[in-house]
Amino acid sequence: MNYSEIIVEVENFIGTIILNRPKELNTFNTQLAIELNKALLDFDKNSDVRVILLKGAGKHFCAGIDLNEFAGKNVVEYKEWIEQMEQPLVTMSKIKKPVVAQVQGVAAANGAGLVAAADLAIFSDRAKVGLTAINVGLNCVGPVIPVSKSVGRKKALELLLFGDLIKADEALRIGLINRVVPDADLENETLVWVSKLAQKSPIALQIAKSSFYASENLDYEKSFRYMNEAFASLCTTEDANEGIEAFKTKRKPSWKLK
Repeated sequence: MNYSEIIVEVENFIGTIILNRPKELNTFNTQLAIELNKALLDFDKNSDVRVILLKGAGKHFCAGIDLNEFAGKNVVEYKEWIEQMEQPLVTMSKIKKPVVAQVQGVAAANGAGLVAAADLAIFSDRAKVGLTAINVGLNCVGPVIPVSKSVGRKKALELLLFGDLIKADEALRIGLINRVVPDADLENETLVWVSKLAQKSPIALQIAKSSFYASENLDYEKSFRYMNEAFASLCTTEDANEGIEAFKTKRKPSWKLK
């Protein structure tokens, strides 16, 4: 697929997707939503990619949905439209490979949903995030779903109903993101962090992520049973044996599986 709204790159087992509408603050239009979803699925199948890095070009990560596409739809058309805008948020939880969001500037509305739907997120200390659609008479009832998984019901409802942009340190405190680094160091710190993740066993990463999401809504005892079955399957792989032998012999493992 030829991309017009995103840029894709692969290097050192890291597949990078860059939202590339900087003049529009990387807001979602239909084409961007389609391309982002396709790139996520393609990277999940690519044996040269172990970790997916999601970035935004220019000063901001993503300011939500482009309202130039808003007007003139009926109820059915609006439903189809918003489902397409939010499909990448669903896809990130279904693909096997971990997704890391690197955020500068603003991550608002559907951009905040991207942050929450990503498996991990690293922020510039100048970045802000929020479910801001309430401020224009709409709401972020789609993006709040992954947000609520991270921060819990009360904080998610506060973000949804007030529509405030919160600073990076507050987003870290409530569990919405993982790390905050100085703005000038964001690129380098992200690369170091993601590169470290890309050196882990690919099959172990994929089973860990897939099992986590599959067991998330099971009851407590069923979660253990599901996770133990996943662990048992992992134990039979070449990578498990290679990792243990490498640890015993104090050498770097050579992973077999993609």
